[in-house]
Amino acid sequence: MNKKSITENEIHAYVDGLGPESLRVEIQAYLAEHPEDADRVRAYEIQAKALHEVYDRVLKEPIPLTLQQLAARPYPLDAAALPRWSLPRIAASVVLAVVSGALGWGLHGQFQRSERIAQSVPLARQAAIAHVVFSPDVKRPVEIGADHEDQLVTWLSKRLGTPVRPPKLGPQGFELVGGRLLPGNQGPVAQFMYQDATGQRLSLMVSTEIADNHDTAFRFSQEDSVNVFYWIDGKFGYALSAGISKGDLARVTTAVYDQFDRKQDLKN
Repeated sequence: MNKKSITENEIHAYVDGLGPESLRVEIQAYLAEHPEDADRVRAYEIQAKALHEVYDRVLKEPIPLTLQQLAARPYPLDAAALPRWSLPRIAASVVLAVVSGALGWGLHGQFQRSERIAQSVPLARQAAIAHVVFSPDVKRPVEIGADHEDQLVTWLSKRLGTPVRPPKLGPQGFELVGGRLLPGNQGPVAQFMYQDATGQRLSLMVSTEIADNHDTAFRFSQEDSVNVFYWIDGKFGYALSAGISKGDLARVTTAVYDQFDRKQDLKN
């Protein structure tokens, strides 16, 4: 193909379904030859889908009649200011404020529903999105590397308000790469990333947004090409994500659960 690279603007236009068909075909051919960029585009597509699921309903809500009337009625402005504050500009400002407010209220609604959300499939969805966003990153998949594990543990424990330490998965073939802090439905969550000898990466999300729930049953979810096992134990929610088979992931999940469960036994 003639096109040797694609711009970031073209990538986002492609994800949003914009641009001429000829360019979309060209980008698809490019992505077929560049797997790292293809992984990044898939991550963008998953993010876009999740955002649409949450906010499309809010954006499509009609503007209240009182605000429409407010935009249509000129305020008693100074005569010198009228040329700069025409009705179209006033209306545009009101619409922008309404959309921004609607998004803010949508986020507020998400926070109010955090307990219900954290105990359902979105916990797996959130973990899968974080996995596909950060695991393909070659240069900086984590914020703090495994060579500074003590610093990582101290930082994440402080931000989550409770001791949290990554499990040891060497016997399962995975070594710690490091970790990072991510935004949750109501507060911060921790993500630990692991890698095996072939470069296959696995990520563990630990959330403290769960309250008064003692259901420790494993649940499985497949989010596009990512398999996720997740479970809730007391105030903690765990989600293990990877592109490996369900059976292999179940084996690692069991090891993770055993280590966290043993820590709980030592506290009691």
